[in-house]
Amino acid sequence: MAVPASVKKKVQNLRREIRYHNHRYHVLDDPEVPDAEYDRLMRDLQDLEKAHPSLITPDSPTQRVGAQPVSAFGTVEHKLPMLSLDNAFTEDELNDFHRRVIDRLDIAVDSQIEYAAEPKLDGAAVSLLYEKGQLVRGATRGDGTKGEDITHNVRTIPAVPLSLMGKGFPRVLEIRGEVFMPLAGFERFNTEALAKGDKALVNPRNAAAGSLRQLDPRLTAARPLDMYVYSVGIVDGGKLPDRHSEILSVLEDWGMKVCPERRVVTGIDGCLEYYRRIGEKRSALGYDIDGVVYKVDRLDYQRDLGFVSRAPRWAIAHKFPAQEELTTVRDVEFQVGRTGAVTPVARLEPVFVGGVTVSNATLHNMDELNRKDVRIGDTVVIRRAGDVIPEVVRVIKERRPKRTRKVKAPAHCPVCGSDVVRIEGEAVARCSGGLFCAAQRAEALKHFVSRRALDVDGLGSKLIEQLVALERVKNPADLYTLTREELISLERMGEKSADNLLASIERSKQTTLARFLFGLGIREVGEATAASLATYFGKLSPIMEASEEELQAVPDVGPVVATRIRSFFDEAHNREIIQALLDSGFSWEETEPAAISTNGPLTGKVFVLTGTLEGITRDEAKDRIQALGGKVTGSVSKKTDYVVYGEKAGSKLAKAQKLDIATLDQNEFEKFLSDQ
Repeated sequence: MAVPASVKKKVQNLRREIRYHNHRYHVLDDPEVPDAEYDRLMRDLQDLEKAHPSLITPDSPTQRVGAQPVSAFGTVEHKLPMLSLDNAFTEDELNDFHRRVIDRLDIAVDSQIEYAAEPKLDGAAVSLLYEKGQLVRGATRGDGTKGEDITHNVRTIPAVPLSLMGKGFPRVLEIRGEVFMPLAGFERFNTEALAKGDKALVNPRNAAAGSLRQLDPRLTAARPLDMYVYSVGIVDGGKLPDRHSEILSVLEDWGMKVCPERRVVTGIDGCLEYYRRIGEKRSALGYDIDGVVYKVDRLDYQRDLGFVSRAPRWAIAHKFPAQEELTTVRDVEFQVGRTGAVTPVARLEPVFVGGVTVSNATLHNMDELNRKDVRIGDTVVIRRAGDVIPEVVRVIKERRPKRTRKVKAPAHCPVCGSDVVRIEGEAVARCSGGLFCAAQRAEALKHFVSRRALDVDGLGSKLIEQLVALERVKNPADLYTLTREELISLERMGEKSADNLLASIERSKQTTLARFLFGLGIREVGEATAASLATYFGKLSPIMEASEEELQAVPDVGPVVATRIRSFFDEAHNREIIQALLDSGFSWEETEPAAISTNGPLTGKVFVLTGTLEGITRDEAKDRIQALGGKVTGSVSKKTDYVVYGEKAGSKLAKAQKLDIATLDQNEFEKFLSDQ
């Protein structure tokens, strides 16, 4: 039976009116009507939709109550990575950040850069995808590249519009922000939970993250969650302003909730004043923050500054002082890491600090332990800042008991009994057991299967330790020889779990060269360096055969890292393991190597580009230099051989002249290249 046009129109009007009041209440915090009137409008809409189910749409205000539970979270790949931010803990570190911005933009030191500043919320980062103004997907940040599909849960958050307001928004718009639990809502939820005999939430941050990971969205809907948006990701079929602060204002016009404390400040002094002001207001805010964030406001400047590793060069988080507490040292034990590093760890009387209960804290190395003179039985200050591993800051010697025990470094590995050696000039002592040491073996395997490496789901720490203890798995290649019968025979491993694990192991064979290199666990080769190697060489075999000089031509690879890489591939057993992995079916999409010569006329020469070149971009100039074997860096130092400058050259040219470094204007540069 057809729905009368008058009913359709009434439903549309009700939805429009309810959305308007939702925005006034949840976003603007300025309601126009009493709760009773709002409830009446909602009941009228619910009654009409109940009578005419065909009118129910996903963006209806009635659909926030939560859909049916899902069986598992899907995976979302972020087309633009959700990057983390570098941290500044002191004014000196913030000044260094500002100086790097000035230097890379190649503008006068006294130029006034404008920063968009806002509090750094202590919640969970999420991505919201809108198509034609309709919310179609929500995802967690995950590892920055892949997150979990939490669409069913973000739809329940009142501050998240199911449909954008107004007009003019892009056809595809990805909006990013922080979901958090307001302090008042956190306290109210816990009071009600305890009254019902339920378990209380530990802290607002964990509560927000945990709420987003509920398989039943009705549980998420019952949690008092809120959200502030702070940036955009994918934008297609439309245009946004050219300043970050103006983009946030436009998002606010479209119904998104932005932090009311956001400001645009000028220069380093403006940043510090904002930091002090927010620090003074911190206890009065209705939500947890752990610092402030500064972003270069101009988008063209952001593009020029670019990124390093997993963080943008144009933004930084200025963290508040870490939270600290007192406790006592029960014992000091030594852990062996995947590289053989023997690290002292303090076992503590449990203490609640920074939102969690801490019972262990790192002492870093023996030099640090001796410098702080930490003894068993001491009262110590423990610090925890955000996700940073808790550490022992200092000993309260005034409280030292008469009988304490000094800590001595072990002569033998606590795991395998091999000698512990310490190379002159290094702070870290290492087990000499290598692959014979079960601790190193287990940790290397855990790294290999971790999410950011080969991402083998279901192969957790305990299972790896069990397989290592049984001496069934001694290196990564052994994982790909496991059988269903073997896995089923293990403790707590059923048939379905074994099948799922084998499927995950099989999937991991289809990977990328960068992930494979990172997973090998070469010392000092992190994700960024692995990605640079993969991009530069394109294939595995040239990397394995490259000399130290050839490796140093790769961006971010210096002499020490080149030595580590060369030493790793010189080991016969490492080559054997790699070959076994390839024989098991590992594959990835190979690419052509970057057009950079390692044996050209400019090999070993370091260039810096500054100013505006006529008729050629800096990237094009960089490509031409690298094609001849040269290396291009972003800052002038004594290691720089040539500075190429165009119009409006700034401090880099002045520094080159001060250091008596050869300089080339554009005409001289063109002639220089043609002569090679």
